[in-house]
Amino acid sequence: MMPPKSMQAEIETTMSASDQTRRTLLVNALATAAGLATVEAAAAADDEQPGSDERPMKGDVLVFSEGEHEGKVITPQDLPLGGPPVHAWPKDPKTAVIRSGSRLNELLLIRLDPTELDDDTRARAVEGIVAYSAICTHAGCPVTGWIPGSAGDKDVLKCFCHNSEFDPRDGAQVVFGPAPRRLAALALSIVDGALKVAAPFVGKLGGQQGG
Repeated sequence: MMPPKSMQAEIETTMSASDQTRRTLLVNALATAAGLATVEAAAAADDEQPGSDERPMKGDVLVFSEGEHEGKVITPQDLPLGGPPVHAWPKDPKTAVIRSGSRLNELLLIRLDPTELDDDTRARAVEGIVAYSAICTHAGCPVTGWIPGSAGDKDVLKCFCHNSEFDPRDGAQVVFGPAPRRLAALALSIVDGALKVAAPFVGKLGGQQGG
C-alpha cells in the first residue's frame, strides 16, 4: 500500500535534507583535511629549505624556537639573570632561513653572573649569556629541565629521560647521571642589540646511542 502523497513528499523532503547534510559534512571534512595538509606541507617546506639543516654559522642570529615569540629575534633583555633557559634556533640573516631542519641545532640560552663562569665558559659568553646544545649527550633526548640550586647546590640543566645534569657555569660539564660528556657549546656575540653566533659548536653534538 502506497503512503498518501503528502506523506511521500514529506519523506522525500526529509531524505533530500538528510542527503544534503551528509554532503555538507563531507565537503567540510574534505576542506579541513586539505587545510591541514597545506599547513603540514608548508611546515615541511620550511624545514626543507636550503640551509635549514646546516649547523649554526658565524653571524647567524638567534630566534625563539617555541612559545608566543616563536621566530622572533632574541635580545639580551629577553633572558632573565639566573635563568630559566630560553630555547632557540639559529637563523641565517641573509636568507632568513631558520636552521630548524635538524633537531641538533636547537639551543639553550641562559644568562648568568659572568663572575661565576669558569674561564673557558666566560670566553664564549657575552654579558654572561651562554649557549649550549639542547640535546643530551647520553641518548639524544631533549634537555628541558632547569633545576635552581639551593643550600649550596648548583643550578643545573637537566635531561629527564635518564636524569643527566649539566653545570652551565662550567661549560655544561656533567655533574650527575649517565651522560658521557658535556653539552656542545656555542660562542656568542651581540650585534645591533641581537644575539648572534660568534663561532661554530665546540664539542660533539647528539647522544652516544646514534643521536
